[in-house]
Amino acid sequence: MSMEFFIDSADIEAIRELCDFLPIDGVTTNPTIITKSGKEPEQVFAELAEVLTEDQKIIAQVVSLDYNGILAEAERIAQIRGGKNIVVKIPVTREGLRAIPAVKAKGISVLATGIYSPDQAFWAAKAGADYLAPYVNRMCNYGDGVGQVMELVNTLAQYGMDAKVCAASFKNVDQVHQLLAAGVPSITVNPDTIRDMVGHPGTAIAMEEFTANWQKAYGRTTL
Repeated sequence: MSMEFFIDSADIEAIRELCDFLPIDGVTTNPTIITKSGKEPEQVFAELAEVLTEDQKIIAQVVSLDYNGILAEAERIAQIRGGKNIVVKIPVTREGLRAIPAVKAKGISVLATGIYSPDQAFWAAKAGADYLAPYVNRMCNYGDGVGQVMELVNTLAQYGMDAKVCAASFKNVDQVHQLLAAGVPSITVNPDTIRDMVGHPGTAIAMEEFTANWQKAYGRTTL
């Protein structure tokens, strides 16, 4: 099972910027992220379909909380980009857990979201969800969020469940680092934290030093 790294955002320019130099596997959104974009959801989805390749996943969430509404919106989301590499996010409420098998029966991929405990994630996996999105930083407010996520990964492996943990909701690079080091199979991170992962002042200082030494010796800044 390959590791996947997603951008958690609806900021099209940020997504375009990061995809330009990083091997990003796709984008996750949620209702709040889309409202913060200041655009209509249809426009956001159209822009995502334009910026991302068909090999990169688009993961979007239902808004309705009742069973029938979840099913209807899942079918609507599944039509984005002709249904190619589209995943529907469904919350782990009673209605959501009830809807997951029905959505899967329609051939639609599902990410179970709003997970605050390994037990919620277990039931979503048993219901057939393809991905499970524990809210790491929010879980840390109730205990060891990072530890619980890795406990979940191990539980799924123990029972041979196919669901893939997609860790979400991060406050800082250290939380991301801990889960990557522990082997989390997929993760979604906001653009600012991704930039912090890539950028380090030490790298810039080293490159400036190399360039200055080269120019002093050879009178140029190219090979």
